[in-house]
Amino acid sequence: MCGACFLVQIDAAVPPEEIFSDYAYFSSYSESWVAHARRFCAAARDRFGLRPESLVVEVASNDGYLLRHFVATGVPVLGIEPAANVARVAEAAGVPTLTRFFGLELAHELAAAGRSADLLVGNNVLAHVPDLNDFVAGLAALVKPAGVISIEAPHLLRLIEGVQFDTIYHEHFSYFSLLAVEHVFARHGLRIFDVETLETHGGSLRILACREAADRAEEPALARVRAQENAAGLDRLDVYAGFGARVAEAQASLIAFLERARREGRTVAAYGAAAKGNTLLNACGVGRDDIAGVADVSPHKQGRYMPGSRLPIHAPDWLRETRPDYVLILPWNLKDEIVERMACVREWGGRFVVPIPRTEVLP
Repeated sequence: MCGACFLVQIDAAVPPEEIFSDYAYFSSYSESWVAHARRFCAAARDRFGLRPESLVVEVASNDGYLLRHFVATGVPVLGIEPAANVARVAEAAGVPTLTRFFGLELAHELAAAGRSADLLVGNNVLAHVPDLNDFVAGLAALVKPAGVISIEAPHLLRLIEGVQFDTIYHEHFSYFSLLAVEHVFARHGLRIFDVETLETHGGSLRILACREAADRAEEPALARVRAQENAAGLDRLDVYAGFGARVAEAQASLIAFLERARREGRTVAAYGAAAKGNTLLNACGVGRDDIAGVADVSPHKQGRYMPGSRLPIHAPDWLRETRPDYVLILPWNLKDEIVERMACVREWGGRFVVPIPRTEVLP
């Protein structure tokens, strides 16, 4: 953690080309996330007066899950997505997409070609950026003088409060408080004028920013979130120092549950081959002696294995065939969606389990 700007970063970096050039995560397979994007598009169109002569650009646009809602209402869009396999799906869905990594160089190219953004969106990408200054400088260069930047990122405050240690992994280079984002945005001539707290991804911030000179008043929500972070001590080292002990308690809780299930002869499967699940399973030393496998709705993950734990990934029908006693929900942030989608588990007496902040068997 930087003691000056309070940016939290992972200390072991993997080159982004090794992670994002061919990507297994397709946003459209989460119904709740698509609905979240649809609501955002409708609200943004009204609030910012987006019209057929406007341009909405999304960085890390994935499979077009968000931009397609603007396309449907006649607002021009451009997606920027480095994963070629994912970008192809977006193009097929009618979302124009550049297969590039975003940064200052690309921003200058687009601006010079007259493709500056009235609305520039970046959902769950800020944490994935190894060169944060280059990325934010690109945002500043691409947004129009009166345009708006909308960024969503998991909130460091919620990560700490909820012991969400499983969200710490190599795709996430940085972990953000509003405090840290304000520092880096100001460095590049951007000003945050509004913020919204969201429940997505275990608790996120939607940060709305503009150029420093833009005519946008600061909204009251900013003062509220700043006060919350100050009260939580996010500008004090001791708050971060106690996190490790709480992580150890969360790990012990899952290990104890799996040991108890094994002693009782109960079978355990998992649902959701999520990146956070890999952190959780490997941090706890979980393998095939503990969990039989993982079910996932995405065909892009089925037939593969979870890294490290080597748990096989199956289609959801595998759960109906094997009827485990417990189903551990690895993407716990989608708990409600998964419990509803896989309601059949309760037909044979199976029970759902969530591992964060402590392992809990759902009623």
